[in-house]
Amino acid sequence: MKEKPFMAQLPVERDYRLDLFRGIALWLIFLDHIPSNAVSWITIRNYGFSDATEIFVFISGYTAAFVYGRAMAANGFLVAAARVLKRAWQIYVAHVFLFAIYLAEIAYVAHSFDNPLYSEEMGVLNFLSNPDVTIVQALLLKFKPVNMDVLPLYIVLLAGFAPFLWLLLRSPTLGLLASASIYSLSWLLGWNLPAWPKGDWVFNPFAWQLLFVFGAWCALGGAQRLSRWVNSPVTFGLAVAYLIFAFAIALTWYIPALGAYVPKFVGEAIYPIDKTNLDVLRILHFLSLAVVTLWYVRRDWPWLKSPFARPAILCGQHSLGIFCLGVFLSFAGHFVFTEVSNRVFMHVIVSASGIAIMIAVAAMISWYKRIERQGTGSGTGTGQGPRPSAIKPGLAGGDA
Repeated sequence: MKEKPFMAQLPVERDYRLDLFRGIALWLIFLDHIPSNAVSWITIRNYGFSDATEIFVFISGYTAAFVYGRAMAANGFLVAAARVLKRAWQIYVAHVFLFAIYLAEIAYVAHSFDNPLYSEEMGVLNFLSNPDVTIVQALLLKFKPVNMDVLPLYIVLLAGFAPFLWLLLRSPTLGLLASASIYSLSWLLGWNLPAWPKGDWVFNPFAWQLLFVFGAWCALGGAQRLSRWVNSPVTFGLAVAYLIFAFAIALTWYIPALGAYVPKFVGEAIYPIDKTNLDVLRILHFLSLAVVTLWYVRRDWPWLKSPFARPAILCGQHSLGIFCLGVFLSFAGHFVFTEVSNRVFMHVIVSASGIAIMIAVAAMISWYKRIERQGTGSGTGTGQGPRPSAIKPGLAGGDA
């Protein structure tokens, strides 16, 4: 019997939980990117196997399927694929601009304060010694300074997304199995993309595509298919138990004496917990976090409409710009800790100020887009309001 496609189950409106948690993920990434930041102890990477990267990649896949799935069903593969590639190109251009300005920021600070350690710590010594070769390698996405690995991963995932989306719309199970097969082969055969001047990508796209495609699968009806299991008390209990286990293991990283209580066979089974190749333990940790979160944060959760959730939602809706801003701010925070003060109080001020700037910029982008839509919808001055397509609930103003 032919498998029924998921399109009939695709939600009409955007799920604002996606924006909320993507915004929170951007804040956590910013905090984690500041070296030796005491405030980063509040981020999830210290209490389990996964971190904010998993949240960002999963939600990006979910949102990409939500945006481009209907376009492919309505206009066909070529039109939708062109739109996906256009988005990948936009992110590539943003990455190039980010690379140029980020390097200028680092080089200026290193020269002005006569501290070459900035260049070494941020991984840009090759650029300063061989700028011509380094720029070419950067354009090929092979050379990436510290904290600039996420956007190249996103570019590659989007560039190869259209065939997966086509398959997911026709045979969801087959599409997910194809993604899982590539993930397995990347482990078995050691697939990865080369980095420059040596090594491989920090985030192996052959492995991380599984989480991206799984997010797309959930957006195209997979979430409804899994709802019975997600809402099961047994699944909830297993998720909580796994999170407790991961937390107990994570404690041994910071309190070595506790490692004596971990059986030897457990350590041999779980280590190394590979982030580059998206270890299964990281996937399970992310899924456990998702199950527990969905248990309490429903689609109609009242707090989604509260002023307290609005800042994170705004950042999540404009994730590309806010992520780029976060990269600049993280280096600025590192500069303040190095040149001004490295006390915990300063860590709190820098972290809070950075998040406040991210929120303010997201609000400004949202305001500008809203004004721009109103101007476009006014037509020739007939007094007509914005076009319906411009104010479609949940679709306006958000990043794919």
